[in-house]
Amino acid sequence: MLVSDQQSIQSDPNWWRQAAVYQIYPRSFADANGDGIGDLRGVTSRLPYLSELGIDAVWLSPFYPSELADGGYDVADYRDVDPRIGSLDDFDTMMAKANELGIRIIVDIVPNHSSDQHAWFQEALAAEPGSPERDRYIFRDGKGPDGAEPPSNWVSHFGGSAWTRVPDGQWYLHLFAREQPDFNWTNTQVREDFKKTLRFWSDRGVAGFRIDVAHALAKDLPAELPDLPPTHNDTMTDFPTDGSHPLYDRHEVHEIYREWREVFDEYDPPRTAVAEAWVANERRVIYAQQDLLGQAFNFEFLEADWDAAVFRAIIDSSLASAAEVQASATWVLSNHDVVRHPSRYALPADANLNEWLLSEGHTPEPNPEQGLRRARAATMLMLALPGSSYLYQGEELGLFEVADLPTGSLQDPQWERTGMTSKGRDGCRVPLPWNRGGPSFGFGGDAWLPQPDWYGESSVEAEDGVPDSMLSLYREALRLRRDFQGDENLTWSGDAGSAQSVLHFRRSTGWESVTNFSSGPVPLPEGKVLLSSQPLSDGQLPGETTVWLER
Repeated sequence: MLVSDQQSIQSDPNWWRQAAVYQIYPRSFADANGDGIGDLRGVTSRLPYLSELGIDAVWLSPFYPSELADGGYDVADYRDVDPRIGSLDDFDTMMAKANELGIRIIVDIVPNHSSDQHAWFQEALAAEPGSPERDRYIFRDGKGPDGAEPPSNWVSHFGGSAWTRVPDGQWYLHLFAREQPDFNWTNTQVREDFKKTLRFWSDRGVAGFRIDVAHALAKDLPAELPDLPPTHNDTMTDFPTDGSHPLYDRHEVHEIYREWREVFDEYDPPRTAVAEAWVANERRVIYAQQDLLGQAFNFEFLEADWDAAVFRAIIDSSLASAAEVQASATWVLSNHDVVRHPSRYALPADANLNEWLLSEGHTPEPNPEQGLRRARAATMLMLALPGSSYLYQGEELGLFEVADLPTGSLQDPQWERTGMTSKGRDGCRVPLPWNRGGPSFGFGGDAWLPQPDWYGESSVEAEDGVPDSMLSLYREALRLRRDFQGDENLTWSGDAGSAQSVLHFRRSTGWESVTNFSSGPVPLPEGKVLLSSQPLSDGQLPGETTVWLER
């Protein structure tokens, strides 16, 4: 079913500017056929739940054919559905149901690398060095008299060398797992084929695209490759801000996205895009230009310590940067790559998250009450901000990270590739609990990652209709957000307690948000209380609490 056959809901070209977008990691959302792996039919069956939640769009993480060397981000075919997840017919059925409910669909595009099972890479392996087939990827001769050393000292994000040798002696580049060979984006075939993919999904009705590792496509690859310091993969800290890094955030990457923008603008309304670009704020905003992708994720907000001044500085810089390029700001607290924010907020600010995961969540000992309290307050703060809020599946249930997954069940390549020194991201990808009981808490079949015993009381069934549950908070906050959404500005106020511990701002509709970052109460400002993340009493705003007011 193509978009021309549908009653499209995508009539507003600016819908994305202040949208609430819900990320689905398909393998872990809902399993309709009982094989233990989430699928598109499962997504379709739960769309009414998402409609009731109050979201505007769904972002689907990869559902393409994949050997799952990196949880689906190793794509073997960009224009099909993994048979374990469904079919193109299932995708079209999901699209039709989403349109019926007023929910837009955004799909994940993974352009830096493919799967090693992709037809092109298999052709490259069968072809000769220097062939057109190999030119679609990045092959190089090795160093040393017999070429037995990698072409450079570059390391993979998942540990070990970023180069793997093939039987004829050449090496191919993979900035991630060895099963994820990097494309050569100077190759015209690569550029044209991805535009074909963008049109393929746009023709099926998708509203936009999330661009994986958007800052890594363009690379400077001279005949003699330079060695780099071991920290060259570090996010935002060591990348130069002049576009001169040989692998990341180069100026040339924006030439690719200008071509993509031309494709997006072929549609009415234009398709949207958001960049995953782990770069400094002054560089990230370039990706959000209106002749490029239009939005870019703000990970500084996600990484911020629990501190009012830190949050305010990030909010100010993000809003100002977005305004410079006529984009809207983005806000996110959790996703499929990071420890869930209730768990982060339950730990000391200086906690090493990887060491905490390796200790199975015991060192340091978390404070779950604090974690949930801060998570509720941070969520309300985020949803009050102008711009788009990206939510990760299960955060509306207050799910914590599953830190004690048995090592034998881990599937993230980081675990093996780092010599079992990085536990990876599986703890935030555990399949969702829908019911209090049953073998998989209503997920479907025997879940592909083990679910903890405590999941039942954090399930949709357990929280549905409970006034003080996280689910009820999200539903009401999203409803009010839609009712009170105004222009894309805010005005700071300093009339609530200490300016060092309280963030208080007004939106153009008379909607006010007040967050108390301190541990003790502060006076509650005047106004009609719309919603509070914690109970209020005696004219006080409790510590680690957000309240929304109207006046």
